[in-house]
This record gives sequence, structure tokens and C-alpha cells, in this order.
Amino acid sequence: MHEREINRYWKKIVNTMSEGLMLVGLDGTIVSVNEAFEQLTGYTAAEVIGRPCTLLQCDACEGTLKDSGHKWCRLFEKGEVIKCRCHILNKKGSYVPALKNAAVLKDDNDAPLGAVEILTDLSELDRLDQQVEQLSRRLEAEDGFHGLIGKSPAMQTVLDIIQKAAGSEAPVIIYGESGTGKELAARAIHQLGRRKKGPFVQFNCAALNEALLESELFGHIKGAFTGAYRHRQGRFEAADGGDIFLDEIGDVPLSLQVKLLRVLETKQFEHVGDHRPISVDVRIITATNKNLEELIARKQFREDLFFRINVFPVHLPPLRDRLEDIPLLVNTFIRRLRSRTGKQISGLTAAAMERFIDYTWPGNVRELKSALEFAFVISESGLIDLHQLPPKIIESLPDGSTAGPIPSTIVQSTDSVHRLPTTYRLEEPAEKTALIAALRQTNGNQSQAARVLGINRVTVWNRMKKYGIDLKRVLSI
Repeated sequence: MHEREINRYWKKIVNTMSEGLMLVGLDGTIVSVNEAFEQLTGYTAAEVIGRPCTLLQCDACEGTLKDSGHKWCRLFEKGEVIKCRCHILNKKGSYVPALKNAAVLKDDNDAPLGAVEILTDLSELDRLDQQVEQLSRRLEAEDGFHGLIGKSPAMQTVLDIIQKAAGSEAPVIIYGESGTGKELAARAIHQLGRRKKGPFVQFNCAALNEALLESELFGHIKGAFTGAYRHRQGRFEAADGGDIFLDEIGDVPLSLQVKLLRVLETKQFEHVGDHRPISVDVRIITATNKNLEELIARKQFREDLFFRINVFPVHLPPLRDRLEDIPLLVNTFIRRLRSRTGKQISGLTAAAMERFIDYTWPGNVRELKSALEFAFVISESGLIDLHQLPPKIIESLPDGSTAGPIPSTIVQSTDSVHRLPTTYRLEEPAEKTALIAALRQTNGNQSQAARVLGINRVTVWNRMKKYGIDLKRVLSI
């Protein structure tokens, strides 16, 4: 294509651009714009040509405009390309976020002719960013408090204590049975505390024998023992400036308890095989599923160390003491598993949920999560039924019975401790049955019922209309 042909089709070419284009003369007046500019600003070409470019009130121009002089804009003075994010005022008086690329146009003698500005509309990108932020906040809220899920009074008390513990520099000890979420609680304390920008180092004290445990915690120098071929940094060094979480503190041998006590009291320790003290600034968080006072009575745990680590105790309740949190836990884990596996599993049958409520959960939340993972392997879609649960849970039915045919009644997340009815008229559609159950569960609140079912409020209203559901009649039964 020759230059003459390019000039002939120039207007058509610039109008195919998705970005707004504006040509500005030496005096700052708008010379030409393309169609994308018109869509972006709401102005027609006739409305802006001949008017000053300051009409757009671009906030990025505030630092480039000059009070007087031929080179009224520093763009002409420096002759450089400007790339920046800005806001421009559209015809309606609203500011539109945009990405600006501006450059000076020059002739063959390097004399400026004007300027060209390319404006990319960022409105949709900003909207998506806000949507992602909102969804992230929603996901965090739905997934609980820093991963700790529960709205029962027992859990609310724990969460309040965790927040207070996070605001302190004192040692924290977390008590709780296996599977109650001690690691999550420790991490929440770190993330809410003053050391959140520092490292969070965790270590299970029951994982290694005494010799290896000492090396892992305090590090060693080359040649300290057979196999020590190089210097090694310990966990306390790695945690300098942050928090160290020592799980199963009750399993630490007595000989190492002395060293831990010294770190707590002096903030110093030595590498294995060395005598030079190392100073660290670390806040210690410990956890145990044992009764430390009983260990003290049996001379298996030092009383002075107990007093040092037991400054701020946090007691995590077992799952059997917060049964009202089970539906919320179930729905949270099902949502995660559904996202991970792609399986269209929508919840539990009423009988399966009833079993979850009645089961004692010796493994606590970890066992409940494992049970759902097992069910997801067995199930393909729909509702998880009794016979799809782990054998241990089925075999422990109080009456010794086994799982039989169960009504298809979905039980979804709810803040209420009341259980859904276990039977409905089987000739009714499952969708209608689930909706009636959710409406009864939420005392007729359609917004809450929508959250229970994982749908929006409009869908609830449409289904009520579709099945002719009389809310007063439903609540009166």
C-alpha cells in the first residue's frame, strides 16, 4: 500500500481502533478524534474539535500544564512519550479511568506539529478488580476467620481470644485435641499480630528424635556430629523477627526443655557444636493435645517452662462441643472439593447430615474433612448419602443399623442449630423439597434461604412462583 493510499484510508484505519485517539494542535486545541474516543467520552467529534484538550480535565495533566508560553504543555517541552494511568471527565460529568499514551508529532525538520494521545478505557478492568476484591472478601468470610470455621458461641469466644492474643507479644499456647485446627489458630495469631510481615516458622516437635530435634530447632555447625557436612540454620534463626510455632510441645525431651526455657528468658541460644551465643527476636507460639499439668506431675515436663509458655492460653473446643457448626463446615468443604474436583455434588441428604450431627468425631474437623473427601471419591454427582460415607462412620450407627434408602433432601449451610426434617413427600420434586426445607429453616427469610441453597434471591422467588409455594402455609406446617 502506497503512502497516498494510506492517507486516503487513514480515517477508516483509526476508526477500527478500540482505543480512543485524540490529535492536539500546538495551541492545545483538539484537531481530530476517532470513534472510540467518542464512545469513551460521550462527546461527538463536532463537539470537541477546536476546543482545548483541558476539556477532559485529565488528572495526569496537572503536572505537565504550564501557565503561559508557546510550549504550554511540558510534553512539547521535553518531547518524550508519556505513559500513565489517569482519569478523564466524560460528557456526563463522570470520571473514567484510562491508560494514556501521549507523544509529540514532529515534521522532517524535527519541529513539533502537535501531539497524539491514545486513551484505553479501564472501566471494565476496574470493575473486574472490584469484583475480584469483593469475591475474595466473600470467600474469606465464607471460609471463616483466617481458615477457622464456626459461628457457634464456643468458636466465637475462641476467635475473640485469638484476636487479643495476636495483639500481645507474650507467648501463646494453644490447647486442643488432634484435628481441632491448632495450626490454623497459630497462623491466625501471626497474621493478625505485629510480626505479620516477619516469618512464620512452624515445627512439629514430635516428628524427630532428640538429637535431630535439637539440630532442627537450633541449627548446627559443620562437624558438630557425624553427618554434619555443612553449617545449618535452625528454626529459631529462620523465625527471627517473626513467630515460631512449636506444635506438640508436650513431646519435647526434658534435656531440650532447658534450652527452650533459655531462649524464652534470654532470647539467646547456641548452635549444636558451638559455644557462641546467637540472639533472636522471636515470639513463641506452642500447641499441645496433652495435659501438661499431668506431665509435670509425672516429671515429664518442666514446671518453669510451663509457666513461661502458658502466659496466654487458647483452648480450641472439640467438634462434638460445637455441633451447630457442622452444617457450615460441611458446606465449606463441599464447596472446596467441588471446585477442586469439578464434581457436581450439591450437599448431603438429611440422613447423612443427621449422621454427621450424631457422630462423635474423635478426629474432629480433620476427620470430618476426610470423610467428605472419601465421599467425593465414591460419589459422582447429586447428594452424598449414608452409604457413601466412610465405613467407620456408618458402622457406628447407634442402633447398629446400616444405611438404607434415604429421601433426597438436601441439607445446606445454615446458621441455625435446628435440623431439617428427615422425610418429605417423595412425589414432590427434589428442588421444591429443598426450597421448602430452606424456607422453614430460615423462618421464611428468602435471602437467607438463597444462601442456604447456594442460589440468588431471585431464583428463590421464581421457584416459589413455579411450585406455587405459599410461605404462610409452609411456615404453619
